Amino acid sequence: MTNILAFIGGLGVPEILLIALVVLLFFGGKKIPEMMRGLGKGVRSFKEGMNDIEKTVNDDPTKSTGEEKAKEGEGK
Repeated sequence: MTNILAFIGGLGVPEILLIALVVLLFFGGKKIPEMMRGLGKGVRSFKEGMNDIEKTVNDDPTKSTGEEKAKEGEGK
């Protein structure tokens, strides 16, 4: 929660309520849940992509090149 508050900086409760009211008036009550659902799917997809990249970076490079298999074959 503190990360969110640090991100919005000097915005207080009245300013946030005003922004929420303007968004509600601009988009309407029916469109906002659809937008939030799309935003959630986008964030989830982004996190999955980041996790895949992190797994790829953290994997042992010898597994992908087959060096271990070659070394095992030499020892026999």
